[in-house]
Amino acid sequence: MFLFNFAQFVDWPAGSAADSSAPLVIGVLGDDPFGSQLDDVVHGETIHSHPLIVQRYRRLEDVTHCHILFISQSERDRMPQIMTGLKGKHILTVGDTEHFAQDGGMIQFVTEHHKIRLRIDLEAAKADDLTISSKLLRPAEIVSPRGG
Repeated sequence: MFLFNFAQFVDWPAGSAADSSAPLVIGVLGDDPFGSQLDDVVHGETIHSHPLIVQRYRRLEDVTHCHILFISQSERDRMPQIMTGLKGKHILTVGDTEHFAQDGGMIQFVTEHHKIRLRIDLEAAKADDLTISSKLLRPAEIVSPRGG
């Protein structure tokens, strides 16, 4: 559900979609922790006239047209290469691995006191020309990259 909601609170640069009716792609890189639930949530949904679709990727090279990419914990050891490979592609990166946001990811899910909280690296999003709404930023913890 969070991934669907992110699509409503993020603006991508002009030209990120082929046309006004092109799909907004939510991708999963690596092992899929969602199963059919993600497909069920986005089925029939649109954001600003863009239908939402889900794509699953086994390799970074397969991620060609994507707007929101959940990077699975199975990809933890390849995180530096993945982040380098995604730079400049205007893809909102989301994950739940430890230190995801401090290691170059944009939005990290963190469970604290049985609640899901968000850590956001605003600098990483801005570097890829993504604008995150204050509605999403307000309840989140804003973090800086490690060493930054």
